[in-house]
Amino acid sequence: MTEIEIGKAKRARQAYSFDDIAIVPSRRTRDPEEVSVAWQIDAYRFDLPVLAAPMDSVMSPESAIALGKLGGLGVLNLEGLWTRYEDPSSLLEEVAGLRGAAATARLQEIYAAPILPQLITRRLNEMRDSGVTVAGSLSPQHTKEFAKAVVDAGVDMFVIRGTTVSAEHVSSQAEPLNLKEFIYELDVPVIVGGCATYQAALHLMRTGAAGVLVGFGGGAAHTTRTVLGVAVPMASAVADVAAARRDYMDESGGRYVHVIADGSIGRSGDVAKAIACGADAVMVGSPFARASEAPGRGFHWGAEAHHSELPRGERVEFETVGTLEEILFGPSRVADGTMNLIGALRRSMATTGYTDLKEFQRVEVVVGG
Repeated sequence: MTEIEIGKAKRARQAYSFDDIAIVPSRRTRDPEEVSVAWQIDAYRFDLPVLAAPMDSVMSPESAIALGKLGGLGVLNLEGLWTRYEDPSSLLEEVAGLRGAAATARLQEIYAAPILPQLITRRLNEMRDSGVTVAGSLSPQHTKEFAKAVVDAGVDMFVIRGTTVSAEHVSSQAEPLNLKEFIYELDVPVIVGGCATYQAALHLMRTGAAGVLVGFGGGAAHTTRTVLGVAVPMASAVADVAAARRDYMDESGGRYVHVIADGSIGRSGDVAKAIACGADAVMVGSPFARASEAPGRGFHWGAEAHHSELPRGERVEFETVGTLEEILFGPSRVADGTMNLIGALRRSMATTGYTDLKEFQRVEVVVGG
């Protein structure tokens, strides 16, 4: 790839966001009803290629159950409000009434409460009792401490999610999490990320992960790019990690690791573009913050927003546009891509002549769309 000279001492390559690319129609079209958007990871099959981000503003046990019954996968944040408080409803109501810096300061106070293993067990049991696939998320910093409680509760899928997760974390303060050893000892599939480069993804795949999350710093509630200066445009990041998946398949004798785009998925067109660039599924945050059932009551934030020392996220306010079901399946009452995400994906695939997601990964894209 051609490099650009930033200055005499620094070169860089061009990278592209979802806004920079467009999907190209082909010579064949189909009816949207003939398109399948189902996908499978390990032994678990889902009707929708959509995971809800483990963020307190979009996922409660109740909304995770609702998404599961609609065909997606709700991932609960196991170090969020639902595992720190018996009933966080009043706190969520309070946060919704705050503005500006006061909201960040109050979030830091609220999230200073300890994580309670018994609440981890209770929340996961609530989800299991509903009959949906049970998925929970921890950050790398808390994985060793609470993993036993998560696995003992009977989680189906375990997500290790951070702004940046590496297979080679180095620390002089504490023994780092050995991802390869940890995943090997678990009896459930693990999804791990974020990462945004070919090499980092390849290392994560070699740990035995069932799926890799792609992206950091690009979410609607993140300010990582502003605070740390770290970000990679998502179209290029997903395509690079998809290349790592292809090469890892050759290296491992055919083991397929799923690529999940996690960041900059704000509208229906972003879902289609993520899969066109090589993703198997998308992890969605801000679109679900617009749902009437969203716990954030119209506000959206991630774990970075309440970091005790260096907040790298902000609480974003969104207009509620409809129910969770309407956001996924319509009917849409707006023309901006915030509703009927799955209907739009089906139509994009049908317009280009593809019948399933793996085929659609081969669709032609252009820059400048």
